[in-house]
Amino acid sequence: MRDVECLFADVTGYPRGKLMPAASFAGGTELRICQAIPMQCVTGEYSYDPIFPDSDPDVRLVPDLATLKRSPWASVPRYLAVHDAYEMDGSLCEFAPRSVLKNVVARYAAAGLTPVVAPEIEFYLTAAMTDPAQPLVSPTGKGGRPEVGQSAFSLNALNELAPFWDAFHAAIDGLGIRADTWLHEVGENQYEINLLHGDPVAVADQAFLFKTAAREIALQQGLNAVFMAKPVPGQAGSSMHLHQSVVDAQGRNIFSAADGSATEAFGHYIGGLQAYTPDLMLVYAPTVNSYRRYVAGSQAPTNVQWGHDNRTAGLRVPVSGPAARRVENRLAGADANPYLAMAATLAAGLAGLEERCQPAEPVQGNGYDQARDLPRTFDAALNQMASSRHAARLLGERFVRGYLAVKTLEHEHFLREVTAWERRFLLPQV
Repeated sequence: MRDVECLFADVTGYPRGKLMPAASFAGGTELRICQAIPMQCVTGEYSYDPIFPDSDPDVRLVPDLATLKRSPWASVPRYLAVHDAYEMDGSLCEFAPRSVLKNVVARYAAAGLTPVVAPEIEFYLTAAMTDPAQPLVSPTGKGGRPEVGQSAFSLNALNELAPFWDAFHAAIDGLGIRADTWLHEVGENQYEINLLHGDPVAVADQAFLFKTAAREIALQQGLNAVFMAKPVPGQAGSSMHLHQSVVDAQGRNIFSAADGSATEAFGHYIGGLQAYTPDLMLVYAPTVNSYRRYVAGSQAPTNVQWGHDNRTAGLRVPVSGPAARRVENRLAGADANPYLAMAATLAAGLAGLEERCQPAEPVQGNGYDQARDLPRTFDAALNQMASSRHAARLLGERFVRGYLAVKTLEHEHFLREVTAWERRFLLPQV
């Protein structure tokens, strides 16, 4: 082994870090990086909000050795490890997404509880994209033609890109990513992988590495793995549904009573999700593209109604036995940072437990017939989080301030763009 990829997820969920010689890593050499790096904008810019010191101080990167695995995409023998960012005083860096999730999980532990999470991640495979001004196109499969039409749950369509799936499966197996089912989704060359449930931090690490591996293996195969929420006009959006439950110190699901019925705690948890999710929408939908996904009738929710086995609701309670009783938060897009999306939903649920929030009545029939109670645009979500009395206490005051600064800068950057829509319709008519 020559090197170790010392990586962490930035605020977008993109892998950043440093490459360290293997001998230095094994010897415990201290590794540092600028404190601002976890809050790098998707455009590569940095906010000048005073929350980020002008002195640009260092933080220490400390590996979680449980994540040390051989890198499946490296061209030379190399390992990787997910790192935590620590301030020089030994405290977790509040700007690092993994820190935000760890702090939320610690609040559960203080209450004698353990949250359990399982994500379902959707993404597209497209042909290589060399010109970002052009739309994404479907790749050519082994049959010699691109996929046409909807092939939801088609095994033949899944097999069309078998070389990618063979390499990707080997990669995630090597990384210890515990995948469950694989399927072809509704969109052309859109797929979904379900990860097995477990500890939120460990599962978020797996989701982070899953997305990283998908991109790397796709590039090796001459493809792009695309996790945008709405990458192709007229096609289905991509989500990251989050199944969640909570167990007590004895490992019992607190959402189920001894007789198998739902407990008051289950209702309180759902009530917390309903009460606080709108203020946290910018975490579930972190880009301007994210809001194109929330379309009535698309199985992407437009409100925080809840229902039994109802995919038109933002919060779905799947059919299950008492031990597996859970709620599925269907709001997060595939573009959401898995650490932050899990932190947001778990923080809202815990607040519901602590405050005994009461849920609305479960929705019957079509949830899209209910009022739209979520921000409809990036700008609206940004303003709602900025004016929220709750976001800072749920996710951390310094993190929320830094996050808002980053998202404000990204939005200002977007507003300076001239889009294809403007050229198409405005150029000949105005």
